[in-house]
Amino acid sequence: MGLTVYLSGEIHTDWREQIIEGAQGLDVTFAAPVTDHAASDDCGVAILGAEDSKFWHDRKGAQVNAIRTRKGIADADVVVVRFGDKYKQWNAAFDAGYAAALGKSLIILQPAEHDHALKEVDAAALAVARQPREVVEILRYVLTGTLPA
Repeated sequence: MGLTVYLSGEIHTDWREQIIEGAQGLDVTFAAPVTDHAASDDCGVAILGAEDSKFWHDRKGAQVNAIRTRKGIADADVVVVRFGDKYKQWNAAFDAGYAAALGKSLIILQPAEHDHALKEVDAAALAVARQPREVVEILRYVLTGTLPA
């Protein structure tokens, strides 16, 4: 049994790389949104043309990015959503809700100080992890039945 895992959420730390590296040897395929912040912000206008209003600039980018995000979440067996220390990650919360609505197995990765703010998101998750290694251990257990040493 293999897993397809979609890695959603903050793009300012190396948490994705930690999970991918830690999962080496497991039957896991990873997918993710575009993590180049500038490309993600500007993809709509770069492809479809400039906008005078920042609202429409952002909207074009969000809609183009949603094509990839919807496909990644729909195809995933497990969706991991990371909420980091910096910035308000409304897009991550939206991805978590979308994954939950699709009945996806959801793992939230967040620091303890976000527990109250994310209580509804956490309630929809099957696991709330604090560190990328915990996500790896969940994947390892699901795939092999092996507990951490």
